[in-house]
Amino acid sequence: MSGFLKGTVDDVRTVSRGWRWGRRSMVPRSAEEYVLPARSTVFPSDWSRKRPAIAAREVAQKGGLEPLFRSQVRTRVEGLDVLDRIDGPVIFAANHASHLDTPLILLSLPDEWRRRTAVAAAADYFFDTWWRAVGSSLLFNTFPIDRRGGAMATTPGEVLADGWSLVIFPEGTRSQDGWMGKFRMGAAFLAHEYDVPVIPVAHRGTFAAMPRGAGWPNPGRRQLTIRFGEPLRPAEGESVRDFAPRIKDAVARLLDEDATTWWESRQRASAGTTPDPSGPQVAAWRRVWAQTESPQVAEEPSGRRLAAWRR
Repeated sequence: MSGFLKGTVDDVRTVSRGWRWGRRSMVPRSAEEYVLPARSTVFPSDWSRKRPAIAAREVAQKGGLEPLFRSQVRTRVEGLDVLDRIDGPVIFAANHASHLDTPLILLSLPDEWRRRTAVAAAADYFFDTWWRAVGSSLLFNTFPIDRRGGAMATTPGEVLADGWSLVIFPEGTRSQDGWMGKFRMGAAFLAHEYDVPVIPVAHRGTFAAMPRGAGWPNPGRRQLTIRFGEPLRPAEGESVRDFAPRIKDAVARLLDEDATTWWESRQRASAGTTPDPSGPQVAAWRRVWAQTESPQVAEEPSGRRLAAWRR
C-alpha cells in the first residue's frame, strides 16, 4: 500500500511539473513569435509653455526659486553680452555636474531670455511620477527627453520651431565626479537641422556645492561661476559629427578661461593645449577630491574643501 501511495505522489509531482497551470506556454520561448515591446507615451508638457503656466512660473521663479537659490549659493556670471548680439532661439549647451546647474543657468539669463527658454530633461528621472513631472515642467519649463525608447509627446525641434530657446546638457546625465563626460551629438544635430546657433556654457562649483546624491546644497553659500561663450554655427558643409566636438572644445575653453584668465586660455587654445575637461586619469577618490573645492573669485581669498569627496 505504501508503495502505491508513493508511486501516486511521484506521478502527481511529475504531472504538476509539466502542467501549464494557466501560465506556462506550450510553445518554447525560443519558438515564440517576436512581439515589439509596448511603447509608453512620455508625459506631455506643452501646457507649460502656455500663457497661464508662463505667468505662474514667473511668480514661482522670481518670488520663490531665486530668493531660495541666492540664500544657498553665491554666483558670478560672465559673458552675457554675447546675447545682445543675437536673436533667439538658441541652444545653450552646458556641462552637467549637479541639480544646481539648471537653476544656475536660468537665473543667470536676462529676464527676456529666461522667460523664453525651455530645458531638456531626462524622462525616466524628472517625468517618472506625475508630481515630479508637473513640478519640473512648471518651475523650470522642462520637457522630456526619453532615454528608453518611449514615444515623446514633444520633441526639441517642435520647441525650437515655436521660438523657444533650449538648455541642453550634451553629456546626457550628471557627472559622477564633477569632471566633464563625453558629449553626445543632440545639440549639434538640432543646430544643424533647425539652423540655430549654439551658445556654449561652462560653469564651475555646482558639484562642490551639491554633488550627485545630495538632496540639498552644502552649507556656507558656496561659490558658483558661469560663463557664456560666443555663438557657434555649423560651417558650410560641416557634418553633425564634426560640429559636435567643436561644441565640447568651446565649453572646455570656457572652463579653462574661468579657472585662469582669458589671455592664458586663448594662448593654450591656440597651441592646442587646453586642459582636458574630462580630468586626470587617477584614482576615483582623487578625481572627486579635486572637484570639491569651490572656485576662487576676487572677493574670496580661498576655496573650501567640502564633504562631497566622501560620497
